[in-house]
Amino acid sequence: MQYEDFEKFLIQLNEENRELYQRKRNLGWEPLVPPVQKGWKRFFVLRNDVARSKHADFFQGILKKINTYDWSYRKDFLVRRRRFGKKVYVVKGQKLLEPHEYHFAKLCFNEKEKQMFREEHRYGYWNRKPGNKVYVFNEPWRFVLVVKPNFITRVRIRDEVIEARLNAIDYYLERNCLEWKQQKILYGNCRWRHWHGGKKPWEINGFKNWPVERILDYLKNENDD
Repeated sequence: MQYEDFEKFLIQLNEENRELYQRKRNLGWEPLVPPVQKGWKRFFVLRNDVARSKHADFFQGILKKINTYDWSYRKDFLVRRRRFGKKVYVVKGQKLLEPHEYHFAKLCFNEKEKQMFREEHRYGYWNRKPGNKVYVFNEPWRFVLVVKPNFITRVRIRDEVIEARLNAIDYYLERNCLEWKQQKILYGNCRWRHWHGGKKPWEINGFKNWPVERILDYLKNENDD
């Protein structure tokens, strides 16, 4: 009974932990005054001649769906790489979004916008076999990269009581080495059992724990049938 009560206590701690995390996420945001700059952000915009053309709204709508954003603490976006045994600094690459087939359907492009993309198959890195199909924009030269300061204008609202209780639960489980025991109670020995269609490990192999004579008799009867 003491073991059962302790296991119920660990289950209650997990439920309380999940509830507190949900309450913490639902607190919302508050404006940060004054805003604080943290590094630099880089993204695509329309090229000057494209922005002045009559098709600016059309390409702006496409860019809104395939634009990508990157962040760096350096304004020049240099990263260190090793070439021929030496460490050199090169500009970090950035491309437009190349959505997969299921993602491309969710972006809701119209027929005219779909004509601006072409299908490509990405090959696997190890086996060099055709992988997933992606959609690539045909005219990436219409967009250029710009770098702007990255300002933090809002922060999450914090509740000291909730954070103190979360820290107390984490500290209790970590100090007493109860994380694994809690996971075992919640999910069992095989946490990823759903990979096998929800079956238990001994149900996957029907001949497990069978003696050899019984297996031979079973196979013999199968052959006779």
